[in-house]
Amino acid sequence: MSARIVTLPGDGIGPEIMAAAEQLLGKVGDFELDERLVGGASIDEHGTALTDEVLDACKSADAVLLAAVGGPKWDSTDPGKPRPEQGLLGLRKGLGLFANLRPVRPSPALLDASPLRRDRIEGTDLLVVRELTGGIYFGDKGRENGSAFDTCVYSVAEIERIAEVAFRFARTKVTSVDKANILETSRLWREVVSGMAKEHDVYFEHLLVDNAAMQLLSRPVDFDVILTENMFGDILSDEAAMLTGSIGMLPSASVGSDGPGLFEPVHGSAPDIAGTGKANPLAMFGSVAMMLRYGLGRESEAVGIESAIDRALEAGLRTPDLGGDATTEDATKAVLSYL
Repeated sequence: MSARIVTLPGDGIGPEIMAAAEQLLGKVGDFELDERLVGGASIDEHGTALTDEVLDACKSADAVLLAAVGGPKWDSTDPGKPRPEQGLLGLRKGLGLFANLRPVRPSPALLDASPLRRDRIEGTDLLVVRELTGGIYFGDKGRENGSAFDTCVYSVAEIERIAEVAFRFARTKVTSVDKANILETSRLWREVVSGMAKEHDVYFEHLLVDNAAMQLLSRPVDFDVILTENMFGDILSDEAAMLTGSIGMLPSASVGSDGPGLFEPVHGSAPDIAGTGKANPLAMFGSVAMMLRYGLGRESEAVGIESAIDRALEAGLRTPDLGGDATTEDATKAVLSYL
């Protein structure tokens, strides 16, 4: 029986890179694709970024593939207005996706595209494991008497389950990132993760988040798995993305204890280039590979896609964000030719 994948093209360049991903999926296997609205596209159609019907469709799928949401059209400081990002947060919460996985492995052909020197990033192969459904993004928030507040809360159980994911994927080392010199939530985080580290046979270290941000740029090769909470993970994973030379190159996966995972490129909806055919689909292709690996248990197809991406880049494929002029269609054809 073919796997059922809910596809969520979303906004901006989303529909263009999703169309490319569908071509890729058609080449590697037989899948049942169910396309739905999310983000700004859903706000325009239904007045909300994620309908109950779409969430139910996602819950019953084998995997969910998302392109991108957001754009200036829906920007507003009015807290009562729907925002495209609420669709993404709703999916994470509704599907119980508490762990975000972002691998950072610069393609050998792109080492010179990084803003860092080649010798500094060569050999980088790290995974950021970010807690996704707790912390300041999901705490109480509001405004009163001329002030605004956002509350950061973490429970022992939330910390334990995300730390378990980090230790599971670690090959040599887990670096837990917090702000334990200032924040009480970080002190609890450090306490819980330290206790768990004793049960696992990998090297373990703590870094304060400001130091971690600096070390990521000065010695990225020394990291294996970076474990951190929601907001710090959001910031650090985007910083790590730039090690590859383009945020347009990075995929991600969001997974839970059971049920379907959500797979999406790290980059945004890039409304400035929507409709121009310039969007780089490679992060989307990497997300398809992660979906095959972590969501559908198809390791050989995942490796095949990643190898095809590397070979296309080695042969000279460069989209505008990588300093070339290849279109979305050119990039898609190049990768498909190496499958």
